[in-house]
Amino acid sequence: MSVNPLGVIRQDVQSMHAYAVQDAAGMVKLDAMENPFALPPGLQAALGTRLGAVAVNRYPGPRIDDLKVALARYVDLPAGCSLMLGNGSDELISLLTLACDLPGATVLAPLPGFVMYAMSAQLQGLKFVGVPLTTDFELDETAMLAAMREHKPAITYIAYPNNPTANLWSADTIRRLIAEAGSFGGLVVMDEAYQPFSSSSWIDEIRSDPLANANVLLMRTLSKFGLAGVRLGYMLGPQALVQEIDKLRPPYNVSVLNAECALFALEHAEVFAQQALQICEQRAVLLEALHRIPGFQAFPSQANMVLVRVPDAQRCFDKLKAQGILVKNVSRMHPLLTHCLRLTVGTPSENALLIRALQTPP
Repeated sequence: MSVNPLGVIRQDVQSMHAYAVQDAAGMVKLDAMENPFALPPGLQAALGTRLGAVAVNRYPGPRIDDLKVALARYVDLPAGCSLMLGNGSDELISLLTLACDLPGATVLAPLPGFVMYAMSAQLQGLKFVGVPLTTDFELDETAMLAAMREHKPAITYIAYPNNPTANLWSADTIRRLIAEAGSFGGLVVMDEAYQPFSSSSWIDEIRSDPLANANVLLMRTLSKFGLAGVRLGYMLGPQALVQEIDKLRPPYNVSVLNAECALFALEHAEVFAQQALQICEQRAVLLEALHRIPGFQAFPSQANMVLVRVPDAQRCFDKLKAQGILVKNVSRMHPLLTHCLRLTVGTPSENALLIRALQTPP
Protein backbone atom coordinates (compact mmCIF):
# COMPACT_ATOMS: atom_id res chain seq x y z
CA MET A 1 0.00 0.00 0.00
CA SER A 2 1.44 3.38 -1.01
CA VAL A 3 2.01 6.16 1.52
CA ASN A 4 0.20 9.46 1.02
CA PRO A 5 2.66 11.76 -0.83
CA LEU A 6 1.12 14.80 0.90
CA GLY A 7 3.18 13.76 3.89
CA VAL A 8 6.25 15.44 2.40
CA ILE A 9 4.41 18.80 2.21
CA ARG A 10 4.91 21.03 5.25
CA GLN A 11 1.92 20.92 7.60
CA ASP A 12 1.77 24.69 7.92
CA VAL A 13 1.53 24.94 4.13
CA GLN A 14 -1.31 22.42 4.08
CA SER A 15 -3.10 24.48 6.71
CA MET A 16 -2.79 27.72 4.72
CA HIS A 17 -5.33 29.25 2.37
CA ALA A 18 -4.12 30.12 -1.12
CA TYR A 19 -4.21 33.78 -2.16
CA ALA A 20 -7.81 34.26 -3.34
CA VAL A 21 -8.62 35.96 -6.65
CA GLN A 22 -12.29 36.72 -7.21
CA ASP A 23 -13.99 35.56 -10.40
CA ALA A 24 -14.59 38.77 -12.36
CA ALA A 25 -16.05 37.36 -15.56
CA GLY A 26 -18.72 39.72 -16.88
CA MET A 27 -18.29 42.13 -13.95
CA VAL A 28 -17.31 45.77 -13.61
CA LYS A 29 -13.97 44.96 -11.98
CA LEU A 30 -13.26 47.32 -9.08
CA ASP A 31 -11.65 44.90 -6.64
CA ALA A 32 -7.91 44.77 -7.40
CA MET A 33 -6.59 48.37 -7.72
CA GLU A 34 -5.78 47.98 -11.39
CA ASN A 35 -5.45 50.91 -13.76
CA PRO A 36 -8.80 50.72 -15.61
CA PHE A 37 -7.55 52.38 -18.79
CA ALA A 38 -6.32 50.31 -21.74
CA LEU A 39 -3.60 51.50 -24.09
CA PRO A 40 -4.87 53.71 -26.92
CA PRO A 41 -5.35 51.68 -30.16
CA GLY A 42 -2.30 53.21 -31.85
CA LEU A 43 -0.04 52.23 -28.96
CA GLN A 44 -1.59 48.77 -28.83
CA ALA A 45 -0.59 48.21 -32.45
CA ALA A 46 2.89 49.62 -31.88
CA LEU A 47 3.42 47.42 -28.84
CA GLY A 48 2.22 44.37 -30.76
CA THR A 49 4.79 45.05 -33.46
CA ARG A 50 7.52 45.48 -30.84
CA LEU A 51 6.65 42.24 -29.06
CA GLY A 52 6.41 40.35 -32.34
CA ALA A 53 10.05 41.16 -33.01
CA VAL A 54 11.32 39.98 -29.62
CA ALA A 55 13.65 36.98 -29.74
CA VAL A 56 11.54 34.72 -27.53
CA ASN A 57 13.81 31.79 -28.44
CA ARG A 58 16.63 33.39 -26.43
CA TYR A 59 17.03 33.87 -22.70
CA PRO A 60 16.69 37.46 -21.49
CA GLY A 61 19.87 39.42 -22.13
CA PRO A 62 20.91 43.05 -22.56
CA ARG A 63 17.32 44.36 -22.71
CA ILE A 64 17.04 43.65 -19.00
CA ASP A 65 19.95 45.99 -18.42
CA ASP A 66 18.31 48.52 -20.75
CA LEU A 67 15.20 48.36 -18.59
CA LYS A 68 17.18 48.95 -15.40
CA VAL A 69 18.82 51.98 -17.00
CA ALA A 70 15.42 53.29 -18.14
CA LEU A 71 13.92 52.83 -14.68
CA ALA A 72 16.90 54.52 -13.03
CA ARG A 73 16.38 57.47 -15.36
CA TYR A 74 12.61 57.47 -14.76
CA VAL A 75 12.97 57.65 -10.95
CA ASP A 76 16.09 59.86 -11.03
CA LEU A 77 17.96 57.23 -9.03
CA PRO A 78 19.66 58.84 -6.00
CA ALA A 79 23.45 58.87 -5.87
CA GLY A 80 24.95 55.79 -4.23
CA CYS A 81 21.85 53.70 -4.94
CA SER A 82 21.30 50.79 -7.31
CA LEU A 83 18.20 49.05 -8.58
CA MET A 84 17.04 45.46 -9.04
CA LEU A 85 14.05 43.89 -10.79
CA GLY A 86 11.48 41.40 -9.58
CA ASN A 87 8.61 39.44 -11.06
CA GLY A 88 6.22 41.83 -9.34
CA SER A 89 6.73 43.16 -5.82
CA ASP A 90 5.71 39.76 -4.47
CA GLU A 91 8.97 38.22 -5.66
CA LEU A 92 10.98 41.07 -4.16
CA ILE A 93 9.26 40.50 -0.81
CA SER A 94 10.13 36.80 -1.01
CA LEU A 95 13.77 37.54 -1.85
CA LEU A 96 14.04 40.00 1.05
CA THR A 97 12.65 37.41 3.45
CA LEU A 98 15.02 34.76 2.12
CA ALA A 99 18.01 37.09 2.44
CA CYS A 100 17.19 37.93 6.08
CA ASP A 101 16.42 34.37 7.19
CA LEU A 102 18.82 34.27 10.12
CA PRO A 103 17.98 32.17 13.21
CA GLY A 104 15.30 33.94 15.23
CA ALA A 105 14.73 36.67 12.63
CA THR A 106 11.48 38.65 12.73
CA VAL A 107 9.46 40.60 10.18
CA LEU A 108 7.31 43.47 11.46
CA ALA A 109 4.56 45.51 9.80
CA PRO A 110 1.53 47.57 10.77
CA LEU A 111 -1.89 45.92 10.48
CA PRO A 112 -4.10 45.96 8.55
CA GLY A 113 -1.63 45.87 5.67
CA PHE A 114 -0.52 43.93 2.60
CA VAL A 115 -1.01 40.21 3.27
CA MET A 116 2.18 39.13 1.49
CA TYR A 117 4.43 40.55 4.23
CA ALA A 118 3.11 38.01 6.73
CA MET A 119 2.66 35.19 4.21
CA SER A 120 6.23 35.47 2.93
CA ALA A 121 7.59 35.47 6.49
CA GLN A 122 5.57 32.38 7.35
CA LEU A 123 6.67 30.50 4.25
CA GLN A 124 10.32 31.23 4.98
CA GLY A 125 9.97 30.29 8.65
CA LEU A 126 10.44 33.78 10.08
CA LYS A 127 8.34 35.17 12.92
CA PHE A 128 5.85 37.84 11.87
CA VAL A 129 4.80 40.60 14.26
CA GLY A 130 1.83 42.75 13.32
CA VAL A 131 1.25 46.06 15.11
CA PRO A 132 -2.32 47.41 14.90
CA LEU A 133 -2.89 50.89 13.52
CA THR A 134 -4.88 53.41 15.50
CA THR A 135 -8.65 53.55 15.03
CA ASP A 136 -8.20 56.27 12.39
CA PHE A 137 -5.64 54.09 10.53
CA GLU A 138 -2.56 56.06 11.59
CA LEU A 139 0.69 54.46 12.73
CA ASP A 140 0.69 53.81 16.47
CA GLU A 141 4.19 55.14 17.02
CA THR A 142 4.39 54.11 20.68
CA ALA A 143 3.32 50.55 19.91
CA MET A 144 5.57 50.33 16.84
CA LEU A 145 8.63 51.49 18.76
CA ALA A 146 7.87 49.12 21.63
CA ALA A 147 7.53 46.18 19.24
CA MET A 148 10.72 47.11 17.41
CA ARG A 149 12.67 47.35 20.67
CA GLU A 150 11.32 44.00 21.85
CA HIS A 151 11.69 41.99 18.62
CA LYS A 152 14.46 43.88 16.77
CA PRO A 153 12.97 42.94 13.38
CA ALA A 154 15.27 42.23 10.47
CA ILE A 155 12.65 43.85 8.20
CA THR A 156 10.05 46.48 9.00
CA TYR A 157 7.58 47.15 6.19
CA ILE A 158 6.04 50.60 5.80
CA ALA A 159 3.53 50.81 2.95
CA TYR A 160 3.39 54.39 1.67
CA PRO A 161 0.42 54.71 0.98
CA ASN A 162 -0.98 51.71 2.81
CA ASN A 163 -3.18 48.94 1.46
CA PRO A 164 -6.12 48.68 2.15
CA THR A 165 -6.48 51.94 4.09
CA ALA A 166 -5.04 54.06 1.21
CA ASN A 167 -3.53 56.72 3.47
CA LEU A 168 -0.05 58.20 3.84
CA TRP A 169 1.44 58.13 7.32
CA SER A 170 3.31 60.89 9.17
CA ALA A 171 6.79 61.42 7.72
CA ASP A 172 8.11 62.44 11.14
CA THR A 173 6.88 59.17 12.64
CA ILE A 174 8.45 57.17 9.82
CA ARG A 175 11.78 58.97 10.29
CA ARG A 176 11.80 57.94 13.95
CA LEU A 177 10.95 54.33 13.06
CA ILE A 178 13.78 54.26 10.52
CA ALA A 179 16.19 55.62 13.13
CA GLU A 180 15.04 52.99 15.64
CA ALA A 181 15.58 50.19 13.11
CA GLY A 182 18.99 51.61 12.31
CA SER A 183 20.00 51.45 15.97
CA PHE A 184 19.97 47.63 15.86
CA GLY A 185 20.81 47.12 12.17
CA GLY A 186 17.29 46.43 10.91
CA LEU A 187 16.03 47.18 7.40
CA VAL A 188 13.03 49.35 6.66
CA VAL A 189 11.27 48.65 3.36
CA MET A 190 9.17 51.52 2.03
CA ASP A 191 6.55 49.90 -0.20
CA GLU A 192 5.36 52.48 -2.74
CA ALA A 193 3.06 50.32 -4.86
CA TYR A 194 0.60 53.23 -5.22
CA GLN A 195 3.16 55.95 -5.89
CA PRO A 196 1.56 57.14 -9.19
CA PHE A 197 -1.46 58.42 -7.22
CA SER A 198 0.33 59.74 -4.14
CA SER A 199 1.30 63.29 -3.26
CA SER A 200 4.56 62.15 -1.67
CA SER A 201 7.40 59.65 -2.21
CA TRP A 202 10.10 58.53 0.19
CA ILE A 203 12.65 58.72 -2.61
CA ASP A 204 12.91 62.46 -1.87
CA GLU A 205 13.97 61.62 1.69
CA ILE A 206 16.54 59.13 0.43
CA ARG A 207 17.91 61.73 -1.95
CA SER A 208 18.06 64.56 0.58
CA ASP A 209 19.36 62.59 3.57
CA PRO A 210 21.09 59.37 2.45
CA LEU A 211 22.81 58.83 5.80
CA ALA A 212 19.53 58.75 7.71
CA ASN A 213 18.16 56.31 5.12
CA ALA A 214 21.19 54.03 4.88
CA ASN A 215 19.03 51.10 6.11
CA VAL A 216 16.08 51.86 3.81
CA LEU A 217 15.01 50.02 0.66
CA LEU A 218 12.28 51.46 -1.55
CA MET A 219 10.05 49.07 -3.46
CA ARG A 220 7.70 49.90 -6.34
CA THR A 221 5.68 48.08 -8.98
CA LEU A 222 4.57 48.86 -12.50
CA SER A 223 1.23 47.19 -11.74
CA LYS A 224 -0.46 50.40 -10.62
CA PHE A 225 1.44 52.38 -13.25
CA GLY A 226 -0.76 50.49 -15.71
CA LEU A 227 1.00 47.17 -16.30
CA ALA A 228 -0.60 44.81 -13.77
CA GLY A 229 -0.53 41.99 -16.33
CA VAL A 230 3.19 42.45 -17.00
CA ARG A 231 4.26 41.55 -13.43
CA LEU A 232 7.25 43.79 -12.92
CA GLY A 233 8.48 45.26 -9.67
CA TYR A 234 11.69 47.05 -8.78
CA MET A 235 13.57 47.90 -5.63
CA LEU A 236 16.19 50.55 -5.02
CA GLY A 237 18.46 51.42 -2.15
CA PRO A 238 22.08 51.63 -1.06
CA GLN A 239 24.22 49.75 -3.54
CA ALA A 240 25.75 47.38 -0.98
CA LEU A 241 22.31 46.30 0.28
CA VAL A 242 20.69 45.83 -3.12
CA GLN A 243 23.72 43.88 -4.33
CA GLU A 244 23.24 41.29 -1.58
CA ILE A 245 19.49 40.84 -2.22
CA ASP A 246 20.12 40.62 -5.97
CA LYS A 247 22.31 37.54 -5.45
CA LEU A 248 19.15 35.58 -4.59
CA ARG A 249 17.22 36.60 -7.69
CA PRO A 250 16.54 33.60 -9.94
CA PRO A 251 18.33 33.84 -13.29
CA TYR A 252 16.09 35.29 -15.99
CA ASN A 253 13.33 36.15 -13.49
CA VAL A 254 12.00 38.88 -15.82
CA SER A 255 10.96 37.65 -19.25
CA VAL A 256 11.94 39.37 -22.49
CA LEU A 257 8.27 40.13 -23.17
CA ASN A 258 7.78 41.70 -19.73
CA ALA A 259 10.92 43.78 -20.15
CA GLU A 260 9.92 44.97 -23.62
CA CYS A 261 6.44 45.93 -22.39
CA ALA A 262 7.96 47.91 -19.53
CA LEU A 263 10.45 49.67 -21.80
CA PHE A 264 7.64 50.57 -24.19
CA ALA A 265 5.55 51.95 -21.32
CA LEU A 266 8.43 54.07 -20.00
CA GLU A 267 8.92 55.49 -23.50
CA HIS A 268 5.29 56.62 -23.33
CA ALA A 269 5.26 57.58 -19.65
CA GLU A 270 3.24 60.72 -20.40
CA VAL A 271 0.26 58.55 -21.45
CA PHE A 272 0.30 56.70 -18.14
CA ALA A 273 0.83 59.94 -16.22
CA GLN A 274 -2.32 61.31 -17.84
CA GLN A 275 -4.19 58.16 -16.88
CA ALA A 276 -3.01 58.54 -13.26
CA LEU A 277 -4.24 62.14 -13.28
CA GLN A 278 -7.68 61.00 -14.47
CA ILE A 279 -7.77 58.35 -11.75
CA CYS A 280 -6.96 60.97 -9.10
CA GLU A 281 -9.73 63.20 -10.47
CA GLN A 282 -12.17 60.30 -10.39
CA ARG A 283 -11.03 59.47 -6.84
CA ALA A 284 -12.19 62.93 -5.77
CA VAL A 285 -15.55 62.41 -7.51
CA LEU A 286 -16.00 59.04 -5.80
CA LEU A 287 -15.06 60.38 -2.36
CA GLU A 288 -17.44 63.31 -2.70
CA ALA A 289 -20.31 60.98 -3.65
CA LEU A 290 -19.56 58.58 -0.79
CA HIS A 291 -19.55 61.43 1.75
CA ARG A 292 -23.12 62.23 0.69
CA ILE A 293 -24.51 58.74 1.31
CA PRO A 294 -26.09 58.47 4.78
CA GLY A 295 -24.40 55.92 7.03
CA PHE A 296 -21.23 55.72 4.90
CA GLN A 297 -17.79 56.75 6.16
CA ALA A 298 -15.21 57.19 3.39
CA PHE A 299 -11.60 57.56 4.46
CA PRO A 300 -9.01 59.87 2.84
CA SER A 301 -7.06 58.27 -0.01
CA GLN A 302 -3.68 58.77 -1.64
CA ALA A 303 -4.02 55.65 -3.78
CA ASN A 304 -6.26 54.39 -6.58
CA MET A 305 -8.69 52.91 -4.08
CA VAL A 306 -11.07 54.18 -1.42
CA LEU A 307 -11.82 52.48 1.87
CA VAL A 308 -15.40 53.01 3.01
CA ARG A 309 -17.25 51.81 6.11
CA VAL A 310 -20.86 50.91 5.42
CA PRO A 311 -23.70 49.76 7.70
CA ASP A 312 -23.41 46.13 6.52
CA ALA A 313 -20.37 45.21 4.40
CA GLN A 314 -21.53 41.77 3.29
CA ARG A 315 -24.99 42.99 2.35
CA CYS A 316 -23.54 45.92 0.41
CA PHE A 317 -21.00 43.66 -1.32
CA ASP A 318 -23.72 41.21 -2.33
CA LYS A 319 -25.95 44.02 -3.62
CA LEU A 320 -23.16 45.37 -5.80
CA LYS A 321 -22.25 41.93 -7.10
CA ALA A 322 -25.87 41.26 -8.02
CA GLN A 323 -25.69 44.41 -10.16
CA GLY A 324 -22.51 43.23 -11.87
CA ILE A 325 -20.03 45.30 -9.84
CA LEU A 326 -17.16 43.54 -8.08
CA VAL A 327 -15.42 45.26 -5.13
CA LYS A 328 -13.36 43.88 -2.25
CA ASN A 329 -15.00 43.01 1.06
CA VAL A 330 -12.18 43.56 3.57
CA SER A 331 -14.43 43.56 6.64
CA ARG A 332 -13.03 40.25 7.92
CA MET A 333 -9.35 40.99 7.28
CA HIS A 334 -8.83 42.78 10.59
CA PRO A 335 -11.04 44.05 13.45
CA LEU A 336 -10.20 47.66 12.51
CA LEU A 337 -11.82 47.02 9.10
CA THR A 338 -15.21 45.94 10.43
CA HIS A 339 -17.96 46.79 7.90
CA CYS A 340 -15.41 48.11 5.40
CA LEU A 341 -15.28 47.70 1.63
CA ARG A 342 -12.35 48.62 -0.60
CA LEU A 343 -13.37 50.26 -3.86
CA THR A 344 -10.95 50.56 -6.77
CA VAL A 345 -11.23 53.86 -8.62
CA GLY A 346 -12.43 53.05 -12.12
CA THR A 347 -13.22 54.95 -15.30
CA PRO A 348 -15.83 57.74 -15.18
CA SER A 349 -18.52 55.38 -16.47
CA GLU A 350 -17.54 52.61 -14.05
CA ASN A 351 -17.55 55.02 -11.12
CA ALA A 352 -20.94 56.37 -12.16
CA LEU A 353 -22.35 52.83 -12.12
CA LEU A 354 -20.77 52.18 -8.72
CA ILE A 355 -22.07 55.41 -7.20
CA ARG A 356 -25.57 54.84 -8.56
CA ALA A 357 -25.60 51.29 -7.18
CA LEU A 358 -24.38 52.44 -3.76
CA GLN A 359 -27.02 55.19 -3.62
CA THR A 360 -29.81 52.72 -4.41
CA PRO A 361 -31.58 51.53 -1.25
CA PRO A 362 -31.07 47.81 -0.53
